[in-house]
Amino acid sequence: MDKDTLKMLANKLMFTMEESEYDTLLEEFDTMIKQMDLIGEIKGIENVEPMCYPFPLDDVCLREDEVVDELDIEDILQNSGSTLYNQVKLPKVVE
Repeated sequence: MDKDTLKMLANKLMFTMEESEYDTLLEEFDTMIKQMDLIGEIKGIENVEPMCYPFPLDDVCLREDEVVDELDIEDILQNSGSTLYNQVKLPKVVE
């Protein structure tokens, strides 16, 4: 990863940064890559199942999904700036 790549990606995402922030970000990427390399050196790491949450979730009660006050598709499309095939059309932000 180099500064030009970061600038190109930031531009595609419509994101602006100061020049010094690119240097800081490059240092942070460097640190993360070194940490991932260290983790990769652990023997048997490929046999460990990835965790999605570190604590058991036995008593989780989720509410039921209930549809309330549905919006009419015509009202939604009427208030949008651009539509295509009965959907709201948005500008492409990621390639």
